[in-house]
Amino acid sequence: MHPLMLAICLLISASITHAANIGVVGLFPGKAVLVVDGAAPKTYSVGNAVVAGIRLIAVNQSTATIDINGKRQTIAIGEHINRTAPTGAASITLQADGRGHFTAQGQINGGTVRMLVDTGASMITLSAADAARLGIDYKKGQPGMVNTANGVAPVYRVQLNTVRIGDIELNQVEALVQESGLPFALLGMSFLNRTDMRREGEQMTLTKRY
Repeated sequence: MHPLMLAICLLISASITHAANIGVVGLFPGKAVLVVDGAAPKTYSVGNAVVAGIRLIAVNQSTATIDINGKRQTIAIGEHINRTAPTGAASITLQADGRGHFTAQGQINGGTVRMLVDTGASMITLSAADAARLGIDYKKGQPGMVNTANGVAPVYRVQLNTVRIGDIELNQVEALVQESGLPFALLGMSFLNRTDMRREGEQMTLTKRY
């Protein structure tokens, strides 16, 4: 290849792979607060270019829609996407239920548990009953309190040996065990932060990062 053509191709490739990670941390009428490649949050108006090849094209109360080189992608608040996830990386695609929620059948320390994807939960959160069933001696964990819809509830902070969702398996994942008021397990950010999240319509794909 001619050196000039090679230089042009390399320049195009660099611009396409730039801004691999885009997260939504705030939404306002006509504007979204985005985190690009781990930089400080920045406010963009609808129509603004985020980086080369990426433009913010729509915002509502819960999501921002961006255009990536002609392809639309919707990101919910608290989610982030990675445009250049490594080929062959472990991943799982979840389908939204009738209420728009995403649930996943997984394994914790080898035992099965169904979890609701919750980007508002800082950690995986289990009920005391689930923890007991999974063989987790949660009362040896660090005690604390959390605010819930039903008031303040006692919790214990624990370390999970393994968490597996589809092909994604993570080791040493922090979690909370809540003694009351938790009807189902939550797949929180202590797991989700170690994946790239991409939502397209009624589907969400998680790809393992580390």
